[in-house]
Amino acid sequence: MICILQSILLAGGQTALKLALNAMGTFSWSWAFFERNLTNWWFLLCGVCYLAATMLWFYIVKNFPFSMAYPMISLSYVFGMLAAIVVFHEQVPLTRWAGVGLIMAGCCLIAIDN
Repeated sequence: MICILQSILLAGGQTALKLALNAMGTFSWSWAFFERNLTNWWFLLCGVCYLAATMLWFYIVKNFPFSMAYPMISLSYVFGMLAAIVVFHEQVPLTRWAGVGLIMAGCCLIAIDN
């Protein structure tokens, strides 16, 4: 369960990063550009998600077998795909859904083995 939360935080951080970069605008060496980006709340959310995911990762690596913990990070791909659909309104082809299905199947096999 903790691996799922960590994967959600990773995908949430990536989603917030994309939203922050989309809001960034064209680069310029102006104070207005840097001020606008230093007050971009999506960047803050990105950092919070990454910090929380990292703290959870420390706990996971310390308390679970690495051969089980590391592959479970791939669940973040599943949550990233859902974010692409829900947040960015992307069309996802069947081949990507097949890939997500294989990732989920692999995670289930890893979780069942323990």
